[in-house]
Amino acid sequence: MPTEEELFTAVDALLEGEPQLPSPAERSRLREAAGVTQARLAQVLQSTTQTVKNWENGRSEPRPPRLQAYQRLLEGWAAKYPSASVPESFAGSVERPAAPQLRDEPAPPTAAPAIDPVRAASAARPSTSRRPAAKKAASKSAASAAVVDERFANGPLAVLDGDGSVYCVGGLVLDCPAKTFPALVDWALAEAKLGAPRLNRNGKDADPLIVLTDAAAERLGLPAVLEDRRGLRLAEDHKVVKQLVKARWRLTKRGFGPWARVYRPAEGGKRQCVQFAILPWGALDTRSWGNTDQLPPADVAAVLGTYATRVLTPRGSTAVCGLELMSALRPPTRAVKDPATGSWVSGPNPGSLTEPVDPAPPEAPAEHPLVASRYPRHHVRTPDQVIDEEAYDWFRLLTDEECTQGYTHAVGIDVNMAFAAAANRLVIGTGPATHVKNPAFDPKLPGSWLLDLSHIETDPRLPSPFTPKGTRPTGPAWYSTSTVAYAVELGAPIQPSEAYVRHEHGAYFDAWYARLRDAYMATMADLGVEAGMSEADFLAAMARHKNVDPGQAAVLSAIKSTVKGGIGKLRERPQSIKHKFGEPWPALSRATWSPHARAELIGKVRTNQHRKLTAWARAGLFPVAILSDCAVYLSHGPSPLDFMPHTDDGKPLPGGFRLGVSPGMVKHEGTRDFLWLAQTIEDEQINPARHIKGDDAPDSGE
Repeated sequence: MPTEEELFTAVDALLEGEPQLPSPAERSRLREAAGVTQARLAQVLQSTTQTVKNWENGRSEPRPPRLQAYQRLLEGWAAKYPSASVPESFAGSVERPAAPQLRDEPAPPTAAPAIDPVRAASAARPSTSRRPAAKKAASKSAASAAVVDERFANGPLAVLDGDGSVYCVGGLVLDCPAKTFPALVDWALAEAKLGAPRLNRNGKDADPLIVLTDAAAERLGLPAVLEDRRGLRLAEDHKVVKQLVKARWRLTKRGFGPWARVYRPAEGGKRQCVQFAILPWGALDTRSWGNTDQLPPADVAAVLGTYATRVLTPRGSTAVCGLELMSALRPPTRAVKDPATGSWVSGPNPGSLTEPVDPAPPEAPAEHPLVASRYPRHHVRTPDQVIDEEAYDWFRLLTDEECTQGYTHAVGIDVNMAFAAAANRLVIGTGPATHVKNPAFDPKLPGSWLLDLSHIETDPRLPSPFTPKGTRPTGPAWYSTSTVAYAVELGAPIQPSEAYVRHEHGAYFDAWYARLRDAYMATMADLGVEAGMSEADFLAAMARHKNVDPGQAAVLSAIKSTVKGGIGKLRERPQSIKHKFGEPWPALSRATWSPHARAELIGKVRTNQHRKLTAWARAGLFPVAILSDCAVYLSHGPSPLDFMPHTDDGKPLPGGFRLGVSPGMVKHEGTRDFLWLAQTIEDEQINPARHIKGDDAPDSGE
């Protein structure tokens, strides 16, 4: 039995434990009452604005020593700005709902919708729940969020199981009486209260998403395996398709496949559309979602709900979602008043990609009609005929000095969200290209430029910034504005002989980047990795983050895939086996089909990376291999801290790579021993960055 003294000591320790902070909503109220911005508070506490945001929306909690300082500040504010609804006891403060948002106003592009399925259950639920406990489990943090649009009271999506149970975001389970697809569509539109508000006032509300488990698909009459593996669609004479047609529902051109969209034409401005994801047919690609489709229905709803809350309701592959997010944040059209009739009509939305635009000839892929009209089918275009803006795939032989320096390891570092970071503040063309001869280069004018950069000298231990393979250009070639601007930055004299420039342009990707950045940062915080960590703490957190929460790890993977897949879709090539060379394909009819935008972005990724490589090279540190956004360096130890250069006061070298979670900073990608590196380069002639993770799986970067 413990002694009285031991018990008193334990109680005293409990009383002196970590400070009890008020609710996230009360923290926000107190700061706003004091007239202090999140950025100012972050500066005072020597943290970041994103971290303060996380504290105020309940995604994370402060840690010592900031915890004590933050509590002291809040206590002072609470004494100065008491609320009528808040008891005098500081620890007993209640939460205050935020002001409701008008239905017709857009949700801020960088703000998550009201419900976070990981942190909070739904605040308002209908009486159809078979589990009253789901209502009681609703956390107080949901009450602090913005008022939920009653049209979408049950969240953006739901997972249907074989017994008719519908698992919604936040733990709610509903009964679905539908036993046929037409009945399920009617239920989803009339009773389910599923969907999400638009991300931009000129956009559209997100349609309900119903995810079908294996048992649910069988119950509704779908085959366990989709036999048409090439077309990925159900046969038109299948009974489910016939049921929908008989009920006057329509399918999109892609038919009834893993991601099926069932709709009727809008009536009175009201959409009638339901999206379906069929899990047994591979709707959730394991490369993006891991084993999410093998989780229990409630967990599938939580994972997809988190993604829907932070990014958007899934509408297909993560690549499709990446492209759809661009249009959701910057819709191609908006309502404008016709001066002749005084009525409201649809018009182009300034700053958006509003209509399909033909690429410039050097920007078009080989199958494009513009290329087919100029060259024979099997003609291989030279650099002065086609632009080649791609990410790095480069490695070099080791020098004699490097082989005698006693290096023991090769360490890879990878840039976080490199392609998303490059999209920030990137100016792209939003209109057609204009062909000009002998133009003066303008770094503010997006386009493609023909010029010779072969005269620019670079250190042989560094890749050239102008080619994906890192080799020196051999003559005139086409480059994006991003790449030419970097050549000017290096002090090189340039004179383009030809260009395709775009006078209509703008920072189209800014809102897209901001939303994906916030989604990424919030998810990393849930996995225990936050901005402001010391380098050692960051590396330790990254080593364990994938094992903290498998569901959140799947969300993180999906967010990263959304970035790269969306960028890839900007230059989507023919997908059908029936496509004939030189004929248009469906992607060309999209306003977001823009190979020019992709070239500008990837050119910026590569030049951003070269700028940091050069900063380290000035300190005597040279990479031996690069693949996409991963660079491999020689090291005397297995950790990035064993070779990364720092200033005399211990800070990262200015202008170079920095360890951290934010997009554009780097993490540890993997470590191999020096002998493996030498063999891979010298004997096998393989880029070691492709296998630096140590699992013999090709590295795809992030």
